[in-house]
Amino acid sequence: MRLIDGLSKAQRVVVVVALGLALGVVGAYLVSLGSGVRSGWHAYSPLTATLLQAPGTGLPAWLRLIVWLVLIGLWALASLRVLRPPADQGTPG
Repeated sequence: MRLIDGLSKAQRVVVVVALGLALGVVGAYLVSLGSGVRSGWHAYSPLTATLLQAPGTGLPAWLRLIVWLVLIGLWALASLRVLRPPADQGTPG
């Protein structure tokens, strides 16, 4: 028996949405690695005129795309598994 067999359809949808939000947070964190602000306190006068984020910092665009595609694929596969009918119910027909 799977853990989700006892859940209703609405509860399964909530699980899928929560999983999507969690993967979105993970994805946002992963694609922002290495692209943080590289200077100190910004209200200090000498730092206000500097470039806050140097070009070329962080992950390349193609790698960010791959991260998002992998996370979306994981979400789709997990959603199919969670939303399929319980094992004790046969397909109608």
